[in-house]
Amino acid sequence: MRHLWEYKALLHINYRLICTIFCLMGISLLIISSMTMEEEGAFMTRYVYHQIRWFFLGWIAFGFSAGINYQRLREWTWPIYLVFVALLVGLFFVPAIQNVHRWYRLPGVGISIQPSEYAKLVIVFTLAWFMERKQGVIGSFPVFCGMLLIVGIPFCLILKQPDLGTALVLYPIALVMSYIAGMHTKALYTLGSIGAIGVCTCVLIFSGFLSHSDVKPFAMKFLKEYQYARLDPDTYHQRSAKIAVAIGGVSGSGFRQSSFSSQKWLPAAHTDSVFAAYAEEFGFIGVAVLFSLFYSLIYFGFQVATAAKDAYGSFLAAGITVYLAMHILMNISMMLGLIPITGVPLLLVTYGGSSVLTTMAALGFLQSIHSRRLMFY
Repeated sequence: MRHLWEYKALLHINYRLICTIFCLMGISLLIISSMTMEEEGAFMTRYVYHQIRWFFLGWIAFGFSAGINYQRLREWTWPIYLVFVALLVGLFFVPAIQNVHRWYRLPGVGISIQPSEYAKLVIVFTLAWFMERKQGVIGSFPVFCGMLLIVGIPFCLILKQPDLGTALVLYPIALVMSYIAGMHTKALYTLGSIGAIGVCTCVLIFSGFLSHSDVKPFAMKFLKEYQYARLDPDTYHQRSAKIAVAIGGVSGSGFRQSSFSSQKWLPAAHTDSVFAAYAEEFGFIGVAVLFSLFYSLIYFGFQVATAAKDAYGSFLAAGITVYLAMHILMNISMMLGLIPITGVPLLLVTYGGSSVLTTMAALGFLQSIHSRRLMFY
């Protein structure tokens, strides 16, 4: 009898994954400490303390999800999906925080929960379940429409909060998972082309090949004024991020030696802009180390996807891996001035709780799929 949670799965832990996670957490604490130092020489700022607390909870989430028999989650997929859709709807019936409807504030504990962070992972599970069930008719157009419905409902709710960055992460996840599953070719080509045109246009605007003002008359046929304002490549935040990265040079200014980011010239240096702050202090060498750690995570994810013992595990691992990769790619692209800054966190490095818990749970599920490839019943 297969139980929902089995401790034996933890006996097959991938230690390369564990070491990679610890290294990323170490980098996170270093840069958060540097950007939030409250007194000279004090490493343990209150932000570092809070991040350590979230990392501790994250390891609990990792251990729990790593021990879960992911195959047993099929029967819970729809109830969990509907619960998170209800949570996303419920955000519009509670007081806004910072003028947006993204968080539930838990009374008495001073903690805010962001359902959209967890919803992304729930959507991956739902898509994997749906694709496995429809394998025999996966290429049909009705199945593709079903996939769009699964993604489209939370996409619209998250966009309405508004949270453009989180909503946009769902697009490539659905696209790549659909491609891997072998869904309707023409529909995939159409959606892929729309996405490619949007990304290319955005990159051309932010790299200076297209003028922001010249594109505006055409773009306003599809976007609202405040939405197009996000495509301005010459905002203070965009300039500051690129300056911080450029100052870092090859070897960086050194830990707590930054002359720009730590002086509050870089907005959100320990949250949205943590990559730019890190690049200033540790330079190209430090960035190369960070990239190698992220590469290790993504490589492990695709290894798990190709070696999974069933289609559900393969789809699930692929979706989780794309989920991780898109967060990394989007955050770094924002800091390099290639796309608008929309608040997508840099996994396991950005300060914050919801992102840490979701990422660690996602990595735990990858570990679960990996472990059960080696387990026999």
